[in-house]
Amino acid sequence: MPRLISILLSSLVILGMIQLDCQVLAQSPKEITNSIGMKLVLIPKGTFMMGSPESEEIRKKDETQHQVTISKDYCLSVTEVTQGQYEKVMGTNPSWFQKSRVQGSDNSRYPVDNVSWEDAIEFCKKLSDFEEEKKAGRVYRLPTEAEWEYACRAGSKTAFSFGESSNSLGDYAWFDGNSNGQTHPVGEKKANAWGLYDMNGNVEEWCSDWFGEYPKGAVSDPVGPREGSFRVIRGGGWDLEAPFCRSAYRRRLDPSLRRYYIGFRVALSPSGIPKSPEAGDEEANRTPGLQSIEFAFEMDIVSLGGKVSTPGSGGLRTNGREVSPSGLKPNSRKTPTLARRVEPLGTMALHCWAFW
Repeated sequence: MPRLISILLSSLVILGMIQLDCQVLAQSPKEITNSIGMKLVLIPKGTFMMGSPESEEIRKKDETQHQVTISKDYCLSVTEVTQGQYEKVMGTNPSWFQKSRVQGSDNSRYPVDNVSWEDAIEFCKKLSDFEEEKKAGRVYRLPTEAEWEYACRAGSKTAFSFGESSNSLGDYAWFDGNSNGQTHPVGEKKANAWGLYDMNGNVEEWCSDWFGEYPKGAVSDPVGPREGSFRVIRGGGWDLEAPFCRSAYRRRLDPSLRRYYIGFRVALSPSGIPKSPEAGDEEANRTPGLQSIEFAFEMDIVSLGGKVSTPGSGGLRTNGREVSPSGLKPNSRKTPTLARRVEPLGTMALHCWAFW
């Protein structure tokens, strides 16, 4: 009878631990908020078809379809950079759509517009120099054109992230069919499958690449031509017709020019994004701004006169590196010292992760 009670108690303990483990994992955030209130979402690495098929409506010749692999996770801002965020960093607001030109008195949540590629680069540099961002190891930049389209598609293979037809575009974007000739506060429309807003509308967005022809074959982590005269612009806009808001649509512009239909969103630099474990660089095995701690505890469950005993050992991992708290050897196991031999009823392992 005592052994039966021990088995039942052990089962309850194991069940509770499994539930705890599942809850912790379910709550692991994929979104971070930086020191100026900007939210960024983690974009998982993967492979996709960049460009468009020849059958796509109003397709351009420079949208040659080709396979692209994004080999590292990266972070992308959930919305376009707002006027409020831009002013916090740069101390000025160059936007055309502000004050009397927009509805309402608060234009801080409208996307910044009328910014050049050079302005966007300077914003990234200054934001990266904020003390809080330095401490968090966050380095900001513009996304590459491939990263932008990969995030815009969010796993889709159709003309828009929500489907082949533009009939639902008004649910996801501000374009010439619903914008009333102006920009609108960010995040008011539906997000794509990866939680990104306004990818197909509101303002067009600068990318880091020089504009050029796509490669003919499969590539990994493309960054565009080594040099050029124009920088890439992606995304739909408040003044564009639906076919020009497609995921594959691309444009170009002199990087020094400012236009009231162009803004940008930021990415977190891959410097510090995980490298392969084989490289031996453990410190690099983390995503900027997403620090983690894993606590692992392993124990044997034994029966001692009707009571459940769980002697065991613990280990601590921070960003994948093992640490020995208070002289405890990680992943070591201790067997209870008993007057008689005790066979364990089972082994229980608990893994918990915490992110910040």
